[in-house]
Amino acid sequence: MDAKEEFLEIYRSKITRRGSQQLLDYLLSDASDFFTAPSSTRYHGSYAGGLVTHSVNVYHCLVDYLSRPRTKELYGMDYSEESVALTALLHDICKLNLYKTDYRNAKNEQGVWEKVPFYTIDDRLPYGHGEKSVYIISGYMRLSREEAFAIRYHMGFSAEGNKNDVGKAFEMFPLALALHVADMEATYYLEGSIK
Repeated sequence: MDAKEEFLEIYRSKITRRGSQQLLDYLLSDASDFFTAPSSTRYHGSYAGGLVTHSVNVYHCLVDYLSRPRTKELYGMDYSEESVALTALLHDICKLNLYKTDYRNAKNEQGVWEKVPFYTIDDRLPYGHGEKSVYIISGYMRLSREEAFAIRYHMGFSAEGNKNDVGKAFEMFPLALALHVADMEATYYLEGSIK
């Protein structure tokens, strides 16, 4: 099963709230490149389909993180399967229709100059990162406060804005910390150079 098929299976079986089908229809439409977009311009998932692969990886990392006994017993992190799937699969929806392919000159292995493709950013909805994801999702379905804060702060302290807000969000909404940890695990250990 490829990443797109796995994403669709998880989404359809776990996310059922009102508006979820309309959002999925949009993601599958010609107006969206969600399933073919990279996850970044040159780092993790910098290839066609990297975004959906990253989203599925984050889902599995979040499920694993939340399955630890201490997360439920000590930290009170007990979330519905729908909340887990929604936050993990859609945390980076802000990256759809964001990347474009451009070309630059580079020497190939034989030392001959040729045009090679690379990704650039063409942001037509400059609304931040996590907040843009919350904005896009909210156009289709209602998020709980915890889900919205988890998606908004999934970048942790590397996100733009007041760093004090990140720590406060992690204290108030533990799903935000869990999603951040899952995102970092997927980025650096599953998709990065550490293997």
